[in-house]
Amino acid sequence: MHRVGVLALDGVVPFELGIPARIFGAARDAEGHQLYSVTTCTVDGGAVRTEGDYQLTVSHDASLLADVDTVVVPPSHALGPIRDEGHLPEALHQALAAVRPGTRVMAICTGTYVLAAAGLLDGRPATTHWREADRLQRMYTTARIDPDVLFVDDGDILTSAGVAAGIDLCLHVVRRDHGSDIANEVARSCVVPPWRDGGQAQYIRRPVPDPAAPGTAPTQAWVMERIGEPVTLADMAAHANVSVRTFTRRFRDEVGMSPGQWLIRRRVDLARHLLETTDWPVDRVADRAGFGTGVSMRQHLHTVLGVTPQAYRRTFRPAHAGSS
Repeated sequence: MHRVGVLALDGVVPFELGIPARIFGAARDAEGHQLYSVTTCTVDGGAVRTEGDYQLTVSHDASLLADVDTVVVPPSHALGPIRDEGHLPEALHQALAAVRPGTRVMAICTGTYVLAAAGLLDGRPATTHWREADRLQRMYTTARIDPDVLFVDDGDILTSAGVAAGIDLCLHVVRRDHGSDIANEVARSCVVPPWRDGGQAQYIRRPVPDPAAPGTAPTQAWVMERIGEPVTLADMAAHANVSVRTFTRRFRDEVGMSPGQWLIRRRVDLARHLLETTDWPVDRVADRAGFGTGVSMRQHLHTVLGVTPQAYRRTFRPAHAGSS
């Protein structure tokens, strides 16, 4: 069972605090077994004030975070020096420093400040509540803050915008871990949409990697330049001038997923963008996004999003939108 640790800070916002337990707690396999265990802790194990008119008492301190698979930091309206000066209290710093390498770390809304102050967003994309995005960017100039998206998945670091965007993020994680069928069932159980419709940006925006950066970033940029062409794992390894095995290991360490998974997600991202912004037939979108055929794109889009290309276009491209 995947272990999730939720860190409640002083001034925690109760609604967002409850999202991980509600979404992850509803995820079950075909036999009805829970797929996640969710445990809440505070830094010292003591009670904390909430944004509401009550305190929260827990049974665990932050040492719990050293043993979980995913850490979630909900927002707080009492971040004080964390938000104002980028300074983590020593006890919180020690707690986050004890998180094992490779642990997935998530922040909801202003919880992103905590990740930034801990140095986890240096050179990485992230988001937060739109009211805080400019301030966060000014404080942490090496982070790449996108105020226009509901959430950002950067492999082992995931962040969301405010309030209900935490639901979108947690559903995305369930989908990433266990597929669309289980994520959709969680959404039905919680009476929320499996993805958000309306006018807000729905696709995850990840900037093209900097070709001058170290590691596998130059190869990622090289692939993105020919995303519509057949690109194999051997091609990527040859571009990086290493063996397939070495490239795969380095890529997974840096990105948090295999090269093949990353390539499919980038192609899905492009297909989503084209479905939103053009009137091209599905087969043309599939060819431009590198899937080759409409059948292949339909399969991958359904696996990642739980929806067909036509349904996605109906949701995110109004009928009155002009042609590209």
